Amino acid sequence: MRANERASRTAADPACDVPCFKGELVARKRSALPSDADLERVEVLFAALSDRVRLKILHALGRRDELCVCDVAHVAGMSLSTTSHHLRKLRDLRILKHRSDGKMVYYSLREPLAAAVLRVALAGSRDRGTE
Repeated sequence: MRANERASRTAADPACDVPCFKGELVARKRSALPSDADLERVEVLFAALSDRVRLKILHALGRRDELCVCDVAHVAGMSLSTTSHHLRKLRDLRILKHRSDGKMVYYSLREPLAAAVLRVALAGSRDRGTE
């Protein structure tokens, strides 16, 4: 391969002053990138998963279970106020759904991907802990 082929710049990224050595591969990778909307949805999911309290809540609701706010608080070992705050955050992010029955509010998963990511991460964490 000639030096000028290896160090060609890509027209798609004129702001980059660094030569592109694998132009064809870079073009394939760039065209395979998810849309900004898809990446934003994943970003929101990971932001929600970046809190230990919300992880506990997702774990408690992870098997298609429905729990009232009080029961979620008992499972997670948190105050009702803290639990309500995090449940509302997860609901606003469209990860949880809720339904009211009189004065009781029940929560369940709207987005099963969140619980699946948590399960995979926990399994991977356990595997790394045994090495």
